[in-house]
Amino acid sequence: MNNTILSLGLILLFGFIFSRIINKIKFPSVTAYLLLGIIIGPCLFNLVSGEIIASSGFVSNIVLGLIAFSIGQNFSRENLRRIGKPVIWISLFEAAGAWILVTLVFFLILRKPFYLSLLFGAISSATAPAATVMVLRETRAKGRFADILLGVVAIDDAWCLIIFALSLALAKAMAAHISSNLFIFKIIINSILQIGGAFIIGWLIGLLASYFSKYIRTQTELLIYSLGFIFFTIGLSILMHFSVLLACMSLGASLINLKRTNLNFFDAIKAIDPPLYLLFFVLAGANLELPLLKNIGFIGIIYLVFRIFGKIGGAYLGGTIAKVSHKIRRYLGFGLIPQAGVALGCALIAKSDFPLVGGLIFTTIVATTVIYELVGPICTKIAIEKAGEIS
Repeated sequence: MNNTILSLGLILLFGFIFSRIINKIKFPSVTAYLLLGIIIGPCLFNLVSGEIIASSGFVSNIVLGLIAFSIGQNFSRENLRRIGKPVIWISLFEAAGAWILVTLVFFLILRKPFYLSLLFGAISSATAPAATVMVLRETRAKGRFADILLGVVAIDDAWCLIIFALSLALAKAMAAHISSNLFIFKIIINSILQIGGAFIIGWLIGLLASYFSKYIRTQTELLIYSLGFIFFTIGLSILMHFSVLLACMSLGASLINLKRTNLNFFDAIKAIDPPLYLLFFVLAGANLELPLLKNIGFIGIIYLVFRIFGKIGGAYLGGTIAKVSHKIRRYLGFGLIPQAGVALGCALIAKSDFPLVGGLIFTTIVATTVIYELVGPICTKIAIEKAGEIS
């Protein structure tokens, strides 16, 4: 297939049809998009043009920027006051729990290089809020457990972005095989500066966007204006070698905290992001290297199991520190099993930055994401039932 526009049309139409079919059996749309990408990708029916496959990095930067921008909305002062300390503690420990446990298991048990283990651990910290929110809505769950679970999934990916940005920088230093302590120290300092720089440029661009927004007159102008500043942030971050994810998250956080009316920026983006998300997930599936699946059997199982252990154990520890009820401590981790967008985006970045092992990372994450998106919602529903909050 060399017809790029025809490929794009097929992706959107088949994505719509697949989503409708898989929603009938109560599975998330992201699962349909990934499976569709695998089916029409180069490894099977090859219905996607090479130009679109080659543009995956371009598409992923844009979509990840939009996702990170949307995550920034959760960091309004009002929202942080509303969700309270328990959500902060639980979300921090469940993200760190998966990161640390998966990293150690890959390094100590699987005997993988530490930089590779660190990347797997960082990606494991992400959670897919969409699947969890879907189950909460379908079950009409109400109560303290549902409120805390919703708050945790809302800011969980923010921790993942920070963890992944730091881990990626450290992994690059370790993969260079340079043992000089001074070199490693410089890389770590440079990494911290890059992370700080991402936050700073995101915040400064947010100030600029908020100030000149008074000249916007129509909804169409608002959409153009919003996309312009998001793309500008993404491009500037790439140019300066800053984290695109953190810069866009910082942009969203600054806008939501500067003026209440800046909420319109996020509403404008929601009007156009569904087809972009569809394209992103389908291309993620299309980039799956099926021949590598035979090499990830044991690795995939280890990743699947110990990520869940890390989430459950971290949520329990965070809940203990926050002094929440036993039911919340015991069952909240089961509501954090789904994994999708941010994890796939981080895996794409790892695939691009580490050509030798990137294929293994990406294939493992895509394969396990499909399983998590199938099993995760069921676990979430069971957790809500055990907590006694299904209306």
